[in-house]
Amino acid sequence: MERRQDGFVTMAWRGALALLALAVLASTSAAARSTHITPKLVAESTAPAPGGTTTLALTMEPEKTWHGYWSNGGDAGFGLQVEWNAPEGVTVEPFRYPVPDALILFGMMNHVYEHPYALLADVRIDKSVVPGTDLTLSGVANWLACTDKVCVPEKAVISVALKAGDGAVAAASRERFDGWRALLPQPLDRHGTWERRGDTIRFAIPLPASTAIDAPHLFVETRNLIDYAATQNVSRNGDHIIVETRTKGEAVGPVAALLKLGSGRGLSLQLEPGTVPAAGKAITGPSSGIDMAMFWTALGGAILGGLILNLMPCVFPILSLKALSLARSGGDARAAKVEALAYTAGAALTALLLGAVLLGLRAAGEQVGWAFQLQHPLSVFLLLLLAIAITLNLAGVYELPSFGGGQRLADRGGAAGGFWTGALAAFVATPCSGPLLGAALGATLVLPAWAALPIFGGLGFGIALPFLAIGFVPALRNRLPKPGPWMARFRKWMAVPMALTALALAVLLWRQTGSVGAWAAFGLLVWTTTVLLSLGRSQRGKGSRSITAFFLLVLIATTVASVLQLADHSQIKASSNSSGSTFSPAALAKARATGKPVFVYFTADWCLSCKANEAGAINREAVQNVFKDKGVVTLVGDWTNGDPVITRTLAEHGRNSVPLYLWYAPGAAQPEILPQILTPGLLTDKAGG
Repeated sequence: MERRQDGFVTMAWRGALALLALAVLASTSAAARSTHITPKLVAESTAPAPGGTTTLALTMEPEKTWHGYWSNGGDAGFGLQVEWNAPEGVTVEPFRYPVPDALILFGMMNHVYEHPYALLADVRIDKSVVPGTDLTLSGVANWLACTDKVCVPEKAVISVALKAGDGAVAAASRERFDGWRALLPQPLDRHGTWERRGDTIRFAIPLPASTAIDAPHLFVETRNLIDYAATQNVSRNGDHIIVETRTKGEAVGPVAALLKLGSGRGLSLQLEPGTVPAAGKAITGPSSGIDMAMFWTALGGAILGGLILNLMPCVFPILSLKALSLARSGGDARAAKVEALAYTAGAALTALLLGAVLLGLRAAGEQVGWAFQLQHPLSVFLLLLLAIAITLNLAGVYELPSFGGGQRLADRGGAAGGFWTGALAAFVATPCSGPLLGAALGATLVLPAWAALPIFGGLGFGIALPFLAIGFVPALRNRLPKPGPWMARFRKWMAVPMALTALALAVLLWRQTGSVGAWAAFGLLVWTTTVLLSLGRSQRGKGSRSITAFFLLVLIATTVASVLQLADHSQIKASSNSSGSTFSPAALAKARATGKPVFVYFTADWCLSCKANEAGAINREAVQNVFKDKGVVTLVGDWTNGDPVITRTLAEHGRNSVPLYLWYAPGAAQPEILPQILTPGLLTDKAGG
């Protein structure tokens, strides 16, 4: 009997040793292979200044079908932990996580990232650190990587080379980190409340009714509080979002959470124990249905706004150019209709294309808004080239091909010229569209793509509507003045607003790129004028075509060189002539904590209505004196070169363009959105002056 027991003991030991050997082998094999989520540590500034801070990003790139976890992984996961080996005088703050996704596997809720993501942490450098000191930072990171079938704890050594310096941040690095910062949840400056009612736990989150929300989910960071996998019933009661779900655990006191508003958008918040209002109108999340009233209102607003845009100084000369073309045709009904349809097609297709690119970039996670093309120097440079060419044409320096030649050339040139002129009108109209189309374009944030695209197309249709009416309504066409000497004088007068548009574009290019943009604009002006002067002389039989061709080749070479130089040159931050401090969520929270009124406005150098409001209302001496007397804190968000944080803030208030004006009264839970056309009296009245 004892021998049999000894046999069992021996077999048990052998089995244990075999399992131990397998575990060691598995561990060795796991260490030998690469991780399923690849980490990389980078710094916004590799030369942080003593007494200052810089930001670290730990980028995590999962393999296909693998995912990582939020700080609270849910039912079956955990976030990343790092054991830092920090040099003396270096302090690393906890990592901040982007907005996660909810993933249910086998009945368990997971808070995950199924795509590349970045965790951000601030690094503080003690002021006692001597410049030039090696501050290389390293650590051992541990995290969990999973698929829908298996989970693997992973580990890696992460490091980044730092040296105490001047704290300089390259523009490309700042842009990359701004993109990562934009994916972090924005802090909500008001606390919410929560309460238990039996097996139900309820949360109240203060959020303006105007805030776009299409896929809500509450991620609770505090553990031992809710059943993660339970259904969340989300509703709106006025300016509060009410979330009701099943409780699980006995946690008490303040609760940390994250409210996801939609794809990549969220708010971090604190909730205190307290009374929660009754549930309101249910928010069911994204669905195939749309709010038809919103759609038709937005579409009508886009068409009306596009129609009014024809009066803007950058669009009216283009419309006049086509009217002159129509007058020259001598009233040919067929030619008028063809050119009107071509013009409409060019304007509508360009607006649709811009809208499609905007929606595509947003779907890919980019934080962009309307008029995004003017936030890039290359687009501004090419638009400047077109503006100079149109100005010189209107001034009579040279003639466009569609104005001369036989009937065959006129027919071809009319349709082609109409199309490209309509495309240009829609392209240059975008900076002017903010005050006219704010609500209409804001609706595209919450409508599905198939419903949002017609709104963008409606903008182009509205721009083309006057010319379309002239082309198809004989009574309007017959009212056009007869061709005569007045046309040459009128064209030259129209060159003035177009020249001002070109000047504004040149200034914008300079503000975006510094001296590089200034020299590019000057060189473009000189060579374009030279080429078109030569072309004009050649058209009048006074110049050599070979000389014109030579100048044209030089212009092409100069343009290509300028484009390459602009592409390689990093953007500098445009500085506006503002009387306030720079906007950021932290600056807003700090300003509101003072108990003073806060005025926040979002602007851009290419936004004509923004600059008109600043000159005519915001920066008026009387307004600034009242603001100073009443202690109004002014914050300015400059969107000239694009800023993902500002883009998200605009979206949270139902906008995807500037201008946007917010007034935070002392003690008010939410801001008041002011009209997009400001007056000095409106601002002084808000301040109580």
